[in-house]
Amino acid sequence: MAVGSGGGRGGQCSKSEADSGFLGLRPTSVDPALRRRRRGPRNKKRGWRRLAQEPLGLEVDQFLEDVRLQERTSGGLISEAPDEKLFFVDTGSKNEGLNKKRTKGQKRSLLLKKPLRIDLILENTSKVPAPKDVRAHQVPNARKLRRKEQLWERLAEQGKLPREVRRAQARLRHPPAAAGATPGPQDMAERPFYDLWVKDNPLDRPLEQQDPFFLEQTKKKGVKRPQHLHTKPSQAPAVEVTPAGASYNPSFEDHQTLLRAAHEVELQRQKAAEKLERQLAPPASEQAATPESSFQEMCQGLLEESDGEGELGEGQDEGPEAGGDRATGAEASPAAVRPASVEKKTEQQRRREKAARKLRVQQAAARAARLRHQEVFRLRGIKVQVAQRLAELARQRERRQARRLAEADRPRRLGRLKYQDPDIDVQLSSELCDSLRTLKPEGNILRDRFKSFQRRNMIEPRERAKFKRKYKVKLVEKRAFREIQ
Repeated sequence: MAVGSGGGRGGQCSKSEADSGFLGLRPTSVDPALRRRRRGPRNKKRGWRRLAQEPLGLEVDQFLEDVRLQERTSGGLISEAPDEKLFFVDTGSKNEGLNKKRTKGQKRSLLLKKPLRIDLILENTSKVPAPKDVRAHQVPNARKLRRKEQLWERLAEQGKLPREVRRAQARLRHPPAAAGATPGPQDMAERPFYDLWVKDNPLDRPLEQQDPFFLEQTKKKGVKRPQHLHTKPSQAPAVEVTPAGASYNPSFEDHQTLLRAAHEVELQRQKAAEKLERQLAPPASEQAATPESSFQEMCQGLLEESDGEGELGEGQDEGPEAGGDRATGAEASPAAVRPASVEKKTEQQRRREKAARKLRVQQAAARAARLRHQEVFRLRGIKVQVAQRLAELARQRERRQARRLAEADRPRRLGRLKYQDPDIDVQLSSELCDSLRTLKPEGNILRDRFKSFQRRNMIEPRERAKFKRKYKVKLVEKRAFREIQ
């Protein structure tokens, strides 16, 4: 029998219990009241951590952890377990003779029945029962449904049935007539086929004599689609075939042709960049503005005014004689500038002017009538002019039509940005490979489809939105970092 018995267990205690005392408090421990009290809040997480690091907190945590371990391993506290669960009578092994008599087949079957180690590791060894899911046993509106069942039980005793039950019984007693039965598969097969999208299909016949406004308001008639929805915005193909030089194993001529095209595109781009640099470049050193030239440019108007004032000052120094001369000239100038007085016209002059005006109007009308009369003899020349004008208009119309046809495949200007052709996907001669496994991928399918939409005038050319921060970035140094430094 194992050491110890159930009768002596209650009077004796283990060494750990004797050392720790009740709740892990040692007899030799210092009175907590005599210890130095630490200042600080206890209702904050900071206070919880501080109390958990004190001896009393550590001992309480150890005690609670020991209780949880006992619950997981034995299903409860060992001090409360019965003696039959803790002790057993050891009478020796009785299966030693049986193991020697087992055959290989029996041993193999026992090994097959033995669970795998991985299953033993993953097996739940905790003796703590899983928490009960209360919501799994709850029924929504259970109390209301229970009251309703009780009500119908009472009504059923009185001979009353629910409405659904009464309707079902009525349908069983009086089944519907067979005249309105749905057609069978043979009848459906005998019906003629028709096009659903034509104008005179059987579904639109009941709506032929109805009011169009009534049909539109009741949504029985579809909205008329505009004509431009049936035309493509561009005649360019949706998927363009790449040049022969971009294939897996191109010929030398095709590859060089594609390289030349990519080289020309790069040259045009470089020329545009150089032109922009020349336009934005500062002026040459001899033309650059200096402080002296800037000062002279700012003082140009001021210097001329100062010269005039100097001359005026010299004139003032000449004396009263010069002043007298200027006064005489000032008195004589108004008489010279004043225009001669306009003489009043007489009645005879006014009659003559009126007759002259009337005569000029009559002469102009006679001249216009004479020209119209002469145009009758110019009908052949007028016909030639009209024919020439019509021919010119026809030529202009043909040129506009040709220009529209030429621009049908080109992208139009739909927004503030112009369409830019994507870069040509080409590999250099040194990058060509002889195996599909080592082939370097080129291009992007999403970018290619996006550019195709822009080229076919389906969406306007766009550019990536520029990120602009609305607030100023503020750098703050944390207090913990300052304490470390």
